[in-house]
Amino acid sequence: MKFSQKMVSFSMALLPAIATAAATDKPTNRYENIETFQKVLHFVEQNYVEPVDNRQLIQGAIKGMLDTLDPHSNFLPPQVFRDMKIETSGKFGGIGIEIGMKENVLTVITPIEDTPAWRAGIKPNDRIVKIDAESTKGMTLVEAVAKMRGKGGSAVTLSIFRDGIQGVRNFTVTRELIKIQSVKSELLEQGFGYVRLSNFNETAARDIREAIGALEKKNKTRLSGLVFDLRYNPGGLLDQAVDVSSLFLDEGVVVSTIGRNKDQKELKHARKGMARKDLPLAVLVNGSSASAAEIVAGALQDNNRALILGQPTFGKGSVQTVMDLGQDMGLKLTIARYYTPSGRSIQEKGVMPDVILDDLDAKVLAEARRNDTALRERDLKRHMANPEGNSEYRLEELESIGKKPAKPSESKPDDSESQPVKFAPREDYQVRQAVGYLKSFEVFERLKRKPEATQQ
Repeated sequence: MKFSQKMVSFSMALLPAIATAAATDKPTNRYENIETFQKVLHFVEQNYVEPVDNRQLIQGAIKGMLDTLDPHSNFLPPQVFRDMKIETSGKFGGIGIEIGMKENVLTVITPIEDTPAWRAGIKPNDRIVKIDAESTKGMTLVEAVAKMRGKGGSAVTLSIFRDGIQGVRNFTVTRELIKIQSVKSELLEQGFGYVRLSNFNETAARDIREAIGALEKKNKTRLSGLVFDLRYNPGGLLDQAVDVSSLFLDEGVVVSTIGRNKDQKELKHARKGMARKDLPLAVLVNGSSASAAEIVAGALQDNNRALILGQPTFGKGSVQTVMDLGQDMGLKLTIARYYTPSGRSIQEKGVMPDVILDDLDAKVLAEARRNDTALRERDLKRHMANPEGNSEYRLEELESIGKKPAKPSESKPDDSESQPVKFAPREDYQVRQAVGYLKSFEVFERLKRKPEATQQ
């Protein structure tokens, strides 16, 4: 089990500017509010019906303070803080799902491929109403994380409501040490390869480069096109987003970050010497492509380096830093926003594909046409607004989605509802469409290289 967004590495250069901006605030109101807090704390300690733990009260106050901010700013109690520090190594304990809050309900953003949750058949947008028979109403993300973690081999039961299925279904998932195989690849046909990245862990760029090399070895020559799949990728390390972009971009800005002080702007550039500029690229995204995945898609799109296909992305365009508070506790705080190379904010709007592609699954497609329920950043409680405006970043074709609520199924769902999606890119409708666009590009390039016929 892990947070809806992963801890990102981030230059601390912005923090002095943020601290300076905070220091310029008038202290009078702050002191008055602190005095009020001290009065309440003292009154509770002296008069509550039962003895109370001062440490517990203070931690509860910190938690409540952060609950007034955006959903990615959290107080991290000891167990959660310890778990977070090991997540980005690609190994962590739990069941392997990304979660968020949608309309105050604990909701699955995406199960991570090849994890217990994935194999159990948990799907994006499943709403978790109970954890081991305990209601999740009023439960925070941090509390839910703690309850879903546990020793490898132990089980946790999630009671889930899913659109189109009547009633609540129980999924018993056995916890294990999560070892993410972040990259999978396959030669789709002669000349055209497929690489899927499920997570931006600390070896993502290296693994992709090796996968492309293995595909070309199998193809016995350079590829004519590559389908790069970022669907259901929840993000990860910022430096890996830059490195992955650098596999296809040899220069230019990948992403910029701006904090409270608008004059303090940090640019991340593509690293020279890594790029395969000769390789035609089609990138697949969907509503569960978030954070680092959106940075890469936005960078490739703005630099005209790839064709982006699929569905609008999640819209998580904010930067978090993690502060060690001592006593094995931490603070995760949003300190800046991401911007694509052209200056677009990812926050709330996400990345709009160049070509909208429907999902390959007929059941999913039918459901989406009735009711677009995919959880995105804009659905999260207390999400930050896009600084460029709140209008949804959608194509005209998508405006009719979501007009009618989905009707629950009258019949008992079959077992296929709980089956994990199999890795079968050759059978994937969106992958096939991406290959078609790559072939069209190849034909266009050949026509460009063909000498013009001499006029007679």
